[in-house]
Amino acid sequence: MQKHFLTTTIAAFALASSTACATKGFVGKEVSQIAERVEALSESLEDTQERTRTNAARIGEVDQKADQVGLWAKDAGASAATARTAADKANAVAAAADARAIELDVKSQRLLFEVVLSEDQGNFKFGAAELPEEVKARIDELVAELKADPKGAFVEIEGHTDSLGEKEVNTRLGLARADAVKRYLYEAHQVPLHKMNVISFGEERPVAPNDTREGRARNRRVIIKVLA
Repeated sequence: MQKHFLTTTIAAFALASSTACATKGFVGKEVSQIAERVEALSESLEDTQERTRTNAARIGEVDQKADQVGLWAKDAGASAATARTAADKANAVAAAADARAIELDVKSQRLLFEVVLSEDQGNFKFGAAELPEEVKARIDELVAELKADPKGAFVEIEGHTDSLGEKEVNTRLGLARADAVKRYLYEAHQVPLHKMNVISFGEERPVAPNDTREGRARNRRVIIKVLA
């Protein structure tokens, strides 16, 4: 019986030793695999960090180029705005010079006679620039007079309105009326364009009060001045 107990004890010890060895080997294998995975993850992390740094550098370059383009566009826009301002000023100066030259030329000439075309005589209607037949008839009489005594060298046409409505609108309306007379003189009677000048005074030079219908009708007029 003692021999059997010894045999059993040796067997148990051997089994325990074998199990311990197996467990140690398993753990070692798992640890080795985990170490390999950690190393792989570390390498992947390093690659990711390197790519991140590269992308960040590229993004910085793109941002820098975008800033440069933005500055260039801003400078170009400023230059264009400056050029437009200079051009507008030059045009304004040229227009003022032309107007001054015409004004001086007109003032240096002598008024032969003038014709007034106003609504109180059955002519220009409120807010309209079209030439009624009465206006055309009076212009025809003017041209016949010019041909009978051809001393006139220049024709000045003034447009006037009443004070109803906005000032800018009245200025444009006065100019439209004067232009209509100029066009008729050119198309119907071949008066040279360079011999005519139009100007609008709008509501600025009334000849009658604007608080009555009759007064407003007198103020809606075109004056044709023949100068020599």
